[in-house]
Amino acid sequence: ILTKERLENKTKGKLQKQICQVALDHFEKQYATELGEAWASVRDVLTYPSCWQYAILLNKFSPSAELENTLHVKGYHPAFPGSLPYLPASFKCYIRRTPGRFPAQKHQAGKLKEYYLLNAASLLPVLALEVKDGEDVLDLCAAPGGKSVATLQCAYPGQFHCNEYDDLRSRWLKQTIESFIPDPLINLIMVSKLDGRQIGDLKPELYDKVLVDAPCSNDRSWLFSSDIQQATLRLIQRKELPSLQFQLLRSAIKALRPGGSLVYSTCTLSKAENSNVINLILNSCSNVMPVDISEMAKAVSQEFTFLGGMQQHELLVLPEKGRAWGPMYVAKLKKIHDEQNRQSGEVACPPC
Repeated sequence: ILTKERLENKTKGKLQKQICQVALDHFEKQYATELGEAWASVRDVLTYPSCWQYAILLNKFSPSAELENTLHVKGYHPAFPGSLPYLPASFKCYIRRTPGRFPAQKHQAGKLKEYYLLNAASLLPVLALEVKDGEDVLDLCAAPGGKSVATLQCAYPGQFHCNEYDDLRSRWLKQTIESFIPDPLINLIMVSKLDGRQIGDLKPELYDKVLVDAPCSNDRSWLFSSDIQQATLRLIQRKELPSLQFQLLRSAIKALRPGGSLVYSTCTLSKAENSNVINLILNSCSNVMPVDISEMAKAVSQEFTFLGGMQQHELLVLPEKGRAWGPMYVAKLKKIHDEQNRQSGEVACPPC
């Protein structure tokens, strides 16, 4: 008979075996330098899935009083405080401090799901974007669709363009939208499979808000890659990601109307894919300026841990035990009018 302790060790052993050592060694070198003392506790969470947590985003198009009651009984509480600069009443998300996963709902044709399970930190880019009714919105790298669904919990866009270049992920995105969004509203959503780097040229200055949830080193999942060859290849190709992210951002800026704003996000801790990409954009595009999101960060600091020393237009969520959200990097930019450029006398770098 297995004692509780032996059972725990057995489970622990199983989890240990799943960790991809190649990825962990690679991250160890980079993040010990970039995060300093914070890395040890972040690593403990990332390498120990039994302490991971899941948030429950309610679907306003399929409300259930019974579900909300169940969540309260099980010790869940709202993830986001009313003190946030932007928090629509229709946006409801629940979390609890203890790890574990609420049962997922299966996809059923013609039946809307009541909730979406996700990492609570992945809702911060949506809250930072502050979409309002009637605005034209582009979600540039939209699969699997959680952020698109969350955006539609917040507001009714004029038109909502969800783009996903990858074929398989695009099908996943379509299924997510069909599972959460009712028929009349689905007609407002355009799903495309365009190369995100070209959208700015194809649809210049068409959108009020753009979300760039960029392809990145997915630290959480890469640590559990079972295919050593694939993991090694990913780590080699990782160096090319900042260039792709920069190109996607330039394209997004072209697609933005002057006065419109953009949120860039990743689920990596990597500085090369986060602050460095944003700094490069700010230094090379004269028609964008940073937007302060420190009020949002301050409002949610009870539930999320942030890396210190960041600039006011960016934040990085660090997972820790009991608040195992993230990694999630978020930065906000605004496109300014050419007249503003000329008045400021900035001619050093061309507009994107």
